[in-house]
Order: sequence, then structure tokens, then C-alpha cells
Amino acid sequence: MLLGHRLRALLYAGAQVLLTPLFALVALATFPLPHAQRYRIIRYYAYTMLYLARLICGIRYRVLHAERIPRGPCVVLAKHQSAWETFAFQKILPPQVWVLKRELLWIPFFGWGLALTRPIAIDRAAGARAFRQLLAQGRDRLASGFWVVVFPEGTRVAPGASAPYHPGGAHLAARTGTTVLPVAHNAGHCWGKGLLQKRAGLITVSIGPPIDPRGLTTEEINRRAREWIEAEVRRLGSATEADLQGGAQSA
Repeated sequence: MLLGHRLRALLYAGAQVLLTPLFALVALATFPLPHAQRYRIIRYYAYTMLYLARLICGIRYRVLHAERIPRGPCVVLAKHQSAWETFAFQKILPPQVWVLKRELLWIPFFGWGLALTRPIAIDRAAGARAFRQLLAQGRDRLASGFWVVVFPEGTRVAPGASAPYHPGGAHLAARTGTTVLPVAHNAGHCWGKGLLQKRAGLITVSIGPPIDPRGLTTEEINRRAREWIEAEVRRLGSATEADLQGGAQSA
């Protein structure tokens, strides 16, 4: 069974290597288009990777509490366990930009397409300057109708582990009066770190209650989001399908 998982993961990696340059060329061709139109085209790369993850690796997913997703732009504070959620969020949530480390834009082909989605690419060593960049560019993206997705732990964290939540996303929400949407999931159990660490299974994404930032400090917003996300991740990590309550959409 282990060999089967690894062979599937290897096939998936091969498909990704072949398809990424093709999608990158398509993405580069969208350069003259407005941001919203570019995004609608480029996101099909994520859709394709999700489809192949199901077809080749047997990785399915479902969404709990999708009715909690607000209509207007939000700041999303989400758990980060794998690359899977960077694909899935593009299908689950409205048009978005991510806060990410600028080094990702230097990756041939993949980084070129990523850059055309206008992410907020920060230098994590820049300190206060990166904080100001997040606020200025985040305000601009929200005003343009895009959601801003932040992984507040700043890096991928293995299932069962957690890291301090950085305040950037919560600060952006507090300064702009934008609703915060906490999102939890257990993708790391199916999509681990490493090329061959993919296993068939059902990933559950759980949408948390939106947080109204009015009257709250950055620290209070961060604390509320962290408490809900971490508690929900623990619940998802040990729950069986029959244990989970609430409406779900699956794919």
C-alpha cells in the first residue's frame, strides 16, 4: 500500500512538472488583461491540480459551514499544513491574493504565473517595512474587491503542531475594518511535506464564524482566530466522518 501511495505521488509530481510550464505560458499571455480577468484564467491551474490530486492520488475534500462565507472581501486567517490548500482555497473562496514570501516568485514558471495574480510578496527579514507593505498592499487589494489570504503562522506546520500567529493579517483587518474569516483544515494528513508524501483520503475544510473587527484590537482579533482555528484543527484531526456535524459540500 505504501508503494502504491508513492507511485501515485510520483505520477502526480510528473504531471505537475509537465503542466506547470504550459500554464505559465498561458499566464504570461494574460499580462495585458486587468487583474480580475487574469485571475479568472490563471486559477484554472489550481483547479487542474485539485482534479489530478483526486484522480491520481485519491485525495478528495469537503467543506463544512460554507454558508458562513461572507459576500464581501475578507481577510482570511487560515491554517497552513501543505501546498494543497493553496490550490483548494482558489476554488472554495472568492477571488483572492495571498500574503507570501517573495522567494516564491523566483521559482521558474510557477513563480512567473504566481506574480501575475498580484500577491503581497514580502521579505520576511524586512521587519517593520514588511508590516507596512502588507498594510498598504492589503488595503489596495481589498479595495479592488479581492480577498486577502494570510497564513498567520508564516510557514507550513505539521499536523498536531502549532506556531505563534503573526499579527499582520489581524492588523490589516483592524486598520481597514474588514471582516476576518478563520479557516481550519486537516490537509496535512493527506498531503505531507515532501514529493512522495501524498495519501488517499478525505480532507475536511471548516469555515469559522466571521469575526467583526470593529472595537477589537489586533491582539484580540488574532487571539479569537487562533483559538477557533486550533480547536477546530484538533477536532478535525481526530474525528471520523460520522462525528463531524454541520452541512458539507464535497468534491
